Amino acid sequence: MPPDERSIIHVDMDAFYASVEQLDHPELRGMPVIVGGLGPRGVVSTCSYEARPFGVRSAMPTAQARRLCPDGVYLWPRMARYEEFSVRVFEVFHEVTPLVEGLSLDEAFLDVTASLRLLGSVEAIAQRIKHAIGERTGLVASVGMGPNKLLAKLASELSKPDGFRRITAERAQRELAPLPVGRLWTVGKVTEQALHRLGIRTIGELAACDTARLAGALGRQAGAMQALARGEDDRCVEAEQAEQSIGAEHTFDTDLAELSLAESWLLRHCERIAARARERGLSGRTVTVKLREPPFVTHTRQAQLCSPSASVRDIHEVARGLLETWWRAQRHPRLRLLGVSLSGFAERRQQDLFDPAPTARLPDEVQDRINAKFGSGSLVRAGVLRTHRQD
Repeated sequence: MPPDERSIIHVDMDAFYASVEQLDHPELRGMPVIVGGLGPRGVVSTCSYEARPFGVRSAMPTAQARRLCPDGVYLWPRMARYEEFSVRVFEVFHEVTPLVEGLSLDEAFLDVTASLRLLGSVEAIAQRIKHAIGERTGLVASVGMGPNKLLAKLASELSKPDGFRRITAERAQRELAPLPVGRLWTVGKVTEQALHRLGIRTIGELAACDTARLAGALGRQAGAMQALARGEDDRCVEAEQAEQSIGAEHTFDTDLAELSLAESWLLRHCERIAARARERGLSGRTVTVKLREPPFVTHTRQAQLCSPSASVRDIHEVARGLLETWWRAQRHPRLRLLGVSLSGFAERRQQDLFDPAPTARLPDEVQDRINAKFGSGSLVRAGVLRTHRQD
């Protein structure tokens, strides 16, 4: 199908992490909320729109954000909680099309071309998505529509917050031309500076530039970049692939030098990834431990489970052995970051009547039920509690 006959939707949740915090804590509504690492090495994950007039932005060091917005509310991320909302959002996506390409927990492309005959116009489908997300989560999504990924994403970005906009193929160049060249997909800081040296500051100027002159500065990518500047983009929406791994990690504000505390963090990570695996109906065979020494020396250690599992006990037993072996091999062990991941997924087999596993699974099942009822993290193993004092 020609690219200009497709109907692509881009959905991006507005200030996702901060919005979830304001939803869970109504007293924070209307206040500048900044979510991210709170220590000296912390980075802003996202911030509410109330924080943005102060100059606070994602990926900014938290220390800089505090200088710009000293009266803001600073919170650690609660990834398990955000994942709960993400599941509800993506359920909405899959109700209108199987062609969903997730970019993150809160952002995705949808190809709804084949859904138009059943569900109506692209605007009707986009409005349905936006309304359903609001109804089921209480959160706000910005929705962009276009004949390709480039224009759909641009439409949502230009209409934020609470956006709803469509850019057609006919209006593409008119919409793109006055925008700064840095707004174009694939144009990073280095490319932007190279274009500025050529006197190119807008997307319209990029589209009109002599291709040979442009190639002298940008090489082979010049032609593709000019096509984007004209609003042309033939990339397809890539439907989600089967999950390859599930992981959790934490960067410490102060280098961790105590094995028992490292083991507590390891258990916390194992609880989290095992719960996510069970939620998705997955069981994995490969456990990988990620260990980063200061300043940035990263090691990985990997081992196989006897059989695929989503049990905290099974995963933690292997991960703990990997951690302890590494730790004892170091003269002065220090950790800046510790992570665990589970991979090598297999479909869960049906349990045998005489399989002893049900007894081993009981703590996980009880934990799942209580956390589902009262919120993620309501019930944790005692060994995890030390890590909560460091949050």
